Amino acid sequence: MKFFWVLRAKKIKQLTIILLTAFFCASLLYLERSHLMVFSTPEGPQAFHKAETDEKVAALTFNISWGEQRVKPIIDVLQSKKVEEATFFISASWAERHPELVELIQEAGYHIGSHGYQYKNYTTWEDEKIRKDLRQSQQVISSITGEKPTLLRPPNGDFDKRVLNLAESYDYTVVHWSINSRDYENPGVDAIVRQVVDHISPGDIVLMHASDSAKQTHKALPIIIDQLKGKGYHFRSIEELMADAHPTHDEIK
Repeated sequence: MKFFWVLRAKKIKQLTIILLTAFFCASLLYLERSHLMVFSTPEGPQAFHKAETDEKVAALTFNISWGEQRVKPIIDVLQSKKVEEATFFISASWAERHPELVELIQEAGYHIGSHGYQYKNYTTWEDEKIRKDLRQSQQVISSITGEKPTLLRPPNGDFDKRVLNLAESYDYTVVHWSINSRDYENPGVDAIVRQVVDHISPGDIVLMHASDSAKQTHKALPIIIDQLKGKGYHFRSIEELMADAHPTHDEIK
């Protein structure tokens, strides 16, 4: 009888250890999941960053926050390569200083989205400060172009659920990217080309820059266009990607 109870006690101890281990693992999983990025859905905050499609299409996008030397060379390349669709996300404070360049983009037939007013990370701000920046950028760009911008790329691509909800209240669609050319690092023309061409896939949104700090973009751009066309790609606007293909939704915190 004593032997029986010893065995039973051992089994109870083993079972207790198993249960405690399972509880500990479940607790860790819960804590880990609570820090995971939340995948946005059509029912919640959305950030468009890629279209799910088998068609070889991509969108070229350019951020601008300062300078005046890179915009025209980039437009010249796009036009010489007969690229009719591209989107420029412009800082409204930059637009105030260079309305003639905003008009140049518009007259060339390219799309204009907002890149905010102040070039500051929205997630570090309180709601009212974000609202003020969204309103101000919308008003400034509208006053120059005569059209209300509907696409928003937050400064530095920095956003979370709160920012997405606030942007939506001003009728903005937040646009991120799926291919980062890293042209702002000025790593060399070939490195910029390879970063885009080697990683491209159908439905991608390519991030580039037309600020003066991106000194090699206008040299890499014609090569990128030629090589992507050589792969069978066509260039579309953000609106066309959103309208013609099922979007994937960016992960947000």
